[in-house]
Amino acid sequence: MKKHPVIFNSISQLHKAMGQAAPSHPLISIMNYGEARFDPKDFEEGIILNFYKISFKTSFSGKLKYGQGFYDFEEGGMSFIAPGQLLKMQDEEADYSGMTLHIHPDFLRSYPLNSAIKQYGYFSYSAAEALYLSEKEKATILSIYRFIQDELNERIDKFSQDVIISQIELLLNYANRFYDRQFLTRKAVNNDLLVRLEQQLEDYFKDDKLLTGGLPSVATLAENLHVTRRYLSDLLRNLIGLNAQQFIHEKVIEKAKEYLAKNDLTVAQIAYHLGFEHPQSFNKLFKSKTSLSPSGYKKSLRN
Repeated sequence: MKKHPVIFNSISQLHKAMGQAAPSHPLISIMNYGEARFDPKDFEEGIILNFYKISFKTSFSGKLKYGQGFYDFEEGGMSFIAPGQLLKMQDEEADYSGMTLHIHPDFLRSYPLNSAIKQYGYFSYSAAEALYLSEKEKATILSIYRFIQDELNERIDKFSQDVIISQIELLLNYANRFYDRQFLTRKAVNNDLLVRLEQQLEDYFKDDKLLTGGLPSVATLAENLHVTRRYLSDLLRNLIGLNAQQFIHEKVIEKAKEYLAKNDLTVAQIAYHLGFEHPQSFNKLFKSKTSLSPSGYKKSLRN
């Protein structure tokens, strides 16, 4: 019989499956997975949580799978999982310690955060795109976890939800700041990704892949680089001020200018070589980026 991922609709169900006591509040909890007791074979097809999961792993052994790759977390890291995502652990002996915050969407329902949380791009990132924190940053994040834990353990009253919501917002805003710092401080890794992205696009042009497949999508490029679409766009925006789609268009315009500088191709032929089904679409994109039509740009080169 084919096995399927285990779906958890409530935080209480997850606590029970992990061998933990019932949560103090049915819609929000903090769990130390290092203390969890479960048989990994029960979840070999993965799990799907229908609530948010925000984890800070202080240590980890084993690997998590994303796409075609497996990623080590020996340094620890912070990860953000939105409801409905499939989580899969590759190594049955994998283990980690740290604090994980579970938030059911119903806990946020009557607050502006219910909509705002969907704007935090890192909930679309993969395991490979974890947030790595400095010691000072770790202390900041852990202090928020502990504050929420104390609120849940000691004083659930009519003010508790407001107080906890404000702490969740603080946690998410700090994560935004720390990711912005990470894009800058991990330049070697990020620049390597940028080089591989440029090479991938250049291969499309050289191999005439555009003739049969059209312009590569952001999803295709991201998949080939083993990153998520959102992470790729956020990374490029931080490195060069363009999102992934804008970056693709810039490279297309650069290549178009190379073709236009030659006299042996018509504008329609260039559009076809660049993967455009209709020359009008190429003309529109070129003019939006250069303020000149392709033919106008070609004419300007002769002046």
